[in-house]
Amino acid sequence: MRKAFLILLSLLILLPLFSLFFWVFTERWPWPNILPKDFSERALKSTIARAGELGNVFFTSILLSLLASFFSVLIAVLSGRALAFYDFPGKRLISSLMLLPFLVPSTVFSMGAQILFLKTALYSSIPGVLLCHILYSLPYANILLNEGTRALGEGLEEQARVLGAGPVRAFFSVSLPNLFPLLLSAFTMAYVISISQYFMTLLIGGGRVKTFSVVMVPYLQSGERNFAALYALIFLLVTTLVFFIFEGIARACTGGRRAELFSDY
Repeated sequence: MRKAFLILLSLLILLPLFSLFFWVFTERWPWPNILPKDFSERALKSTIARAGELGNVFFTSILLSLLASFFSVLIAVLSGRALAFYDFPGKRLISSLMLLPFLVPSTVFSMGAQILFLKTALYSSIPGVLLCHILYSLPYANILLNEGTRALGEGLEEQARVLGAGPVRAFFSVSLPNLFPLLLSAFTMAYVISISQYFMTLLIGGGRVKTFSVVMVPYLQSGERNFAALYALIFLLVTTLVFFIFEGIARACTGGRRAELFSDY
């Protein structure tokens, strides 16, 4: 039963990929033909001719998403500790405000940010796009790290301080390693949210900040399915490679093993 389920799951994953691969070399695939009608290498040749430009676009996309993920996780770690361990006026309000991006669609958020940024130097700039990506991906990291920090508690850090460690050393030596699985999950989630943003990047970047989503989506909208399929495959391969790098870093940081959440204290 389990083997049949795995086979079915593999087919559900691989069949769409095979369809994308066929579309790369297809000009027309009318219904109800089982196989494409007209084949062409136009999309492949055009993409190879633009390899240098697309390389720069990918570099911008990955760097932007990595920076957005890093700052989202950094802010989430600090805010998670503040919300979990301290009481201060407006604590509940801040916790509620952190959930706003879940309630406000990215289109509404982007249009409001554009109106604000038009009055500043942030419009049509990489820092402006980066700031919006951070603000929109931050709640996803916050939810993971807030709950993880609250569940971990201060007990382990307090034991480390009793043994002579300072607050900073106690955090980096005790709490941070225990939160590492959640840090990696939050970083990955923020990365996915950031790199997949199209409308926000297009609106705030003013068409000057080009990411791979900004380049790929117009082909989908214009009906150029062979270009869209090729770009989608490239996007999938590069994103998968980045995730493998994340996994390698995680294994290196945990001594070649999968980190487990919290210890048995």
